[in-house]
Amino acid sequence: MEVLHFPDDPRPPWIVHPVLALGNFDGLHRGHLKIIERVKRGAAEHGGTAMAMTFDPHPPRVVRPDKAPPLLMTIDQRLEALGRAGIRAAAVVRFTPELSQWEPDTFVRTVLVEWLRVSEVWVGANFLFGHGRSGNFTLLRTLGQRYGFRAEKIDPVRYREFVVSSTRIRRLVAEGRIDEAAALLGHPYVLAGTIVEGRRRGRELGFPTANLHTANELVPPHGVYATTLEVDGIVHAAVTNIGVNPTFGDGADTSIETHVLHYDGGDLYGRRVQLGFVQRLRDERGFPDVDALRAQIDADCRRAERLFHRLSV
Repeated sequence: MEVLHFPDDPRPPWIVHPVLALGNFDGLHRGHLKIIERVKRGAAEHGGTAMAMTFDPHPPRVVRPDKAPPLLMTIDQRLEALGRAGIRAAAVVRFTPELSQWEPDTFVRTVLVEWLRVSEVWVGANFLFGHGRSGNFTLLRTLGQRYGFRAEKIDPVRYREFVVSSTRIRRLVAEGRIDEAAALLGHPYVLAGTIVEGRRRGRELGFPTANLHTANELVPPHGVYATTLEVDGIVHAAVTNIGVNPTFGDGADTSIETHVLHYDGGDLYGRRVQLGFVQRLRDERGFPDVDALRAQIDADCRRAERLFHRLSV
């Protein structure tokens, strides 16, 4: 997937009749994927280029930083997910204080029309844009008629009784309800990062762990989770502890430590990995001694193995 940046990059000549998905796409959940599928279909029908446009940084970081939510994805994760979803090119708009003052018409004319020359734009039902979020879908459609592009929207997507939204998913992850978050996402919640050296306590206990350093902003709450660890495209079943190791009582900072079940693939230090959260197993808690902790970790691993056996991981 090609990535363009506004305002730095010129429009490439190979982009033909862009059909654009427009939004933040944090998490790239079921609702976002419905927009992406409609864009891909429209591009195929008209011989156009399937594109997505997103913003970096997240607009609330600029216009109301004190209320900006922690994001589900880094910008790199977002772009990778858009590429996997079949988008041909992504346009990243650098969201600045100056751009936040643009009226809806200025944004549409400058970015969508003069820079990208879109033929079709698809948004979610609640999409708002422009200074003070004053632009809505009705205005986007009116501006499309003025400037010569088609504007369409996707109605809210529901999963069971819930409307799928990034806001709801963030709340579920923050509460540790990661299986419910995965149901709305359509995939497990993932932290991306690099394996770094830890205190090597897991090895001493007989359960060596990989310690994750991540740029993701939203980390599930302290506790023990059944997870997957993807290394070089291979997915491994694992158990992850997020917390401060209270049994040792040394006031350590929060760490993300993953024990890969039956792993014999060698040293993971320095490797880029994807940590997917499948199910919360229990709260983190202190134990009276190391033997009690070791017995609990063994029980956690056996419980996770039963879960993964049912899921065929």
